[in-house]
Amino acid sequence: MKKIIFMWCMVMWYINVSAQTITVKDKVTLLPLEKAVIYDKTQQIATTTNAKGKADIGAFKNIDTVYIRFMGYKTKILSYFQLKEKGEILLTEDLVSLDALVVSASRNEQTKKEVPIKITAIQPKEVMLHNPQTAADMLALSGDVYIQKSQTGGGSPMIRGFATNRVLLTIDGVRMNTAIFRGGNVQNVISLDPFTIAKTEILFGPGSVMYGSDAIGGVMNFFTLSPTLSDTNKALLNGSFSTRYASANFEKTNHLHLNLGFNKWAFTTSATFSDYDNLRMGQYGPNEYLRPRYVKTINGVDSVFSNSNPLLQIPTGYSQYNLMQKIRFKPTHHWDVVYGFHYSATSEYSRYDRLIRPKGNTLRSAEWNYGPQIWMMNNLQVTHYADSFFYDHLRLTLAHQFFEESRIDRDLNKSTRRIRKEQVNALSANIDFDKSIGKIHRIFYGAELVLNQVGSFGEDVNIKKNESVPGPTRYPNGSEWNSYAAYLNYRLNFSDKFYMQSGVRYNTVNLNATFDTTFYPFPFTTANMSNNALTGNLGFVYNPFKTWLFSINASSGFRSPNIDDVGKVFDSSPGSVIVPNLDLSPEYAYNLELGIAKTIADFVKLDATGFYTLLQDALVRRDFTLNGKDSTLYEGQLSKVEAIQNAAFAYVYGIQAGLEVSLPEGIGISSRFNYQLGMEELDNGNMEPLRHAAPWFLTTHITYTNNKVKADLYGIYNTYVSNSWLAPEEKAKDYMYAIDVNGKPYSPEWFTLNFKLIYQLTNYFSVSGGVENITDLRYRPYSSGIIAPGRNLIIALKATF
Repeated sequence: MKKIIFMWCMVMWYINVSAQTITVKDKVTLLPLEKAVIYDKTQQIATTTNAKGKADIGAFKNIDTVYIRFMGYKTKILSYFQLKEKGEILLTEDLVSLDALVVSASRNEQTKKEVPIKITAIQPKEVMLHNPQTAADMLALSGDVYIQKSQTGGGSPMIRGFATNRVLLTIDGVRMNTAIFRGGNVQNVISLDPFTIAKTEILFGPGSVMYGSDAIGGVMNFFTLSPTLSDTNKALLNGSFSTRYASANFEKTNHLHLNLGFNKWAFTTSATFSDYDNLRMGQYGPNEYLRPRYVKTINGVDSVFSNSNPLLQIPTGYSQYNLMQKIRFKPTHHWDVVYGFHYSATSEYSRYDRLIRPKGNTLRSAEWNYGPQIWMMNNLQVTHYADSFFYDHLRLTLAHQFFEESRIDRDLNKSTRRIRKEQVNALSANIDFDKSIGKIHRIFYGAELVLNQVGSFGEDVNIKKNESVPGPTRYPNGSEWNSYAAYLNYRLNFSDKFYMQSGVRYNTVNLNATFDTTFYPFPFTTANMSNNALTGNLGFVYNPFKTWLFSINASSGFRSPNIDDVGKVFDSSPGSVIVPNLDLSPEYAYNLELGIAKTIADFVKLDATGFYTLLQDALVRRDFTLNGKDSTLYEGQLSKVEAIQNAAFAYVYGIQAGLEVSLPEGIGISSRFNYQLGMEELDNGNMEPLRHAAPWFLTTHITYTNNKVKADLYGIYNTYVSNSWLAPEEKAKDYMYAIDVNGKPYSPEWFTLNFKLIYQLTNYFSVSGGVENITDLRYRPYSSGIIAPGRNLIIALKATF
């Protein structure tokens, strides 16, 4: 009898203890929400949820009003007894809130309503719903970034009329832009794995004060998952496995994520493998986009074959794998150390836009491939929290990155295969301080060191004789590009309704290169360049009422010439060649933007940002001379000489606007509109359209959310670009465009209808998928070399534990 009474008491004790613990989760994904805040109306009693979304509510006993709040979600108000009864609290996403936490404005966490700069965030739940194949596709989810693709293994973001080396990529606070980022389209963003991204923030407009060179059009900040510690004496083990299939290119992706956490140590491992076949375009659209023929080499003989299925873009398949390992050590509440290892590698893949170039009645190239694109990063981040005279929060970030890319091309029926390989070793160190002075002053300051060393190698292979000889390199081998900078950012809270944020940065960039004159008769053998840049920003935010927000911001940005600008030799187009130019200086951008946001009755949100950016001393490609001649022999062809020069100015203006509506019964409507117009000065003083100013585009979503389900029916519209509004570089690529009634290339308008759904079957299993391009439209996004996918069925499964 005593044993029975004892067991009954233990059961009652367990039930009572369990009843004092609640779990806070996302209503759709059922994923736990870590650091959700639970507090009473006096805010004297408060607690937060742990990594499993759990929190002890014993301190709230007999309290009638308890708030459960998580940034970006609707706050719930319940009594202690209701919390005990429910046990599991499901929070709903708040579509119309003006507030959120962002990091990009100051490299430290701030509330969005304090920041005068437009920043858009992409959350993991959006990624789970839409299943983007690459990080470039993930950026497009924002509705504010335009993506250009030259091939399936591509994705070059365009932001406010700028792209490539005029926008900046960072990963966990480390810049990815290297000394060989070019003015042509780049695809380095696909090295990042969407499965490992905890959050993406896009800062629009110049961000050079915080991020240095290249941050002219905007900054894309990617933050990867951090290892989760255990807050009990037991080890915390969790993870997930995902698998995905897409029909348009027969995508087969598998992903594994594991986390093991102890009190002070935690480990996170992630691995993803993707395989893509040739991409199928849509059934209905311009016939110019079809792929009627392709080249195949059999026993060393090139032949042009008819394509039995002209909708199939041959060859466009490739594969990729990504690895991530992170180790976290938190000895005390004041110190947090995280080491991260990232590795990404693609297979060799074809540059589709080069393979469709005609030459007379046949094709120009037999081969035009990118070799494996490799990215590796070792990153050590040390964070210290202290109430000291100099800082409250310090972060030291040390990183080494290795990049490898190559180009392999051979003309049709020619025996020489040209192989050009580039490698970059990039070292960087950032130290960032954050100090609050009283309640109204906050200072962010720090320094940055970036060292790039470029290796460039050339080889020419005779495929018939199987012989190879050294070939010219794309860049000066062993060249260096180094940056040294310090910055200061100041935020002043005039009141809880009026904020000011300003900053200044001083940057020095040194470039050194030695040229090999074996293949090209350059009139110089070395380049030594040192450039200084001073940039700043000043902005104000006024929040007169909870439902209104006004902002104004003036900022400047710069891009210092890199190795690609100064020392590159390559054919930009048939019949022309770019050669080195040592007489270069930085280009500067000056930007002014106005923002407004309004919420109506807690169910409608409107926002708009207007901007104007002036680019001075723009680094552009123009006619040039080499040894006094305007033409030179390049790879057996007499080619016009061109070079990058500070020879123009450009401007871009536009508007970015959005609407979000939260209706009853879980219905939501959201829309993003982007319009930009850019012009660039030519040699003769005339103005022509700026190449990377995308046509205006609109994305509209109608969503339904109910407990474990979220469905999204959405359309994407892209206006046309007439021949007169095509940039000169684009007009020269008529083989990529549709042909208008006058026989001239242009980019037609297009609209796609799409549907996505995610259903959480249980706490441990979910299924997601949908159909993209339901009408099977054949379309090519502006400036892209590859046709977009036709009707695309996607299905993905995820298991968590």
